[in-house]
Amino acid sequence: MFGSFDVSSSGMTAQRKRMDIISNNIANVDTTRTEDGGPYRRKMPVFQERGANNFTSALSRSMNSSKENGVQISSIVEDQKPFKLIHNPTHPDANEDGYVEMPNVDITLEMVDMIDASRAYEANVTALNTQKNMAMKALEIGRG
Repeated sequence: MFGSFDVSSSGMTAQRKRMDIISNNIANVDTTRTEDGGPYRRKMPVFQERGANNFTSALSRSMNSSKENGVQISSIVEDQKPFKLIHNPTHPDANEDGYVEMPNVDITLEMVDMIDASRAYEANVTALNTQKNMAMKALEIGRG
């Protein structure tokens, strides 16, 4: 029974981290100079099922009801799309032709991802509340 709580809580944690990454992308939409040099690159989370994906580990997880259920962010990768070029000769990072490389962050795409992450978070909250209500009803039945 508690395995389903683990699945929902891991989903909420992963979506919260995803929203943090999206917020960081939006905050750096105009960053043309980073510590690594060059403009900021959009970052994206990579989701992965907790635990290994073989039969033995799946059987072990289901029998032990361990915290290996759910999802996690395995890594954060940088988007390799090219940077946007904007003509602004007065910018301090402009090249000799007057063009500035801007981050490859698209605000519209980030907002769509934010809405998607928010909806996924809400779905996990709904699942958690449903599981909690089912457990409460089972306790009431047990009382008589």
